[in-house]
Amino acid sequence: MARMGEGRGVYRVLVGKTEGKRPLGRPRCRWEDNIKMDFQEVGGGCGDWMELAQDRDRWRALVSTVMNLRVSKKARNFLTSCRTS
Repeated sequence: MARMGEGRGVYRVLVGKTEGKRPLGRPRCRWEDNIKMDFQEVGGGCGDWMELAQDRDRWRALVSTVMNLRVSKKARNFLTSCRTS
């Protein structure tokens, strides 16, 4: 989606701001916010994820790295919970 032009509807949804009143409580986490957190977690905090997404091979490598981190964390949590039971 980041490679789409700025006039496309999906791109506007990705980077757009919502209108109207904000609901009470913690602000909702946007898809873009999750990407930024994942990007910082793998050590890419100084770069721009939108720029990285333009290079399909590098973007796939980043997504693969993040997915491997998520799986290993979940596996660790599962194994730890099994040991304590």
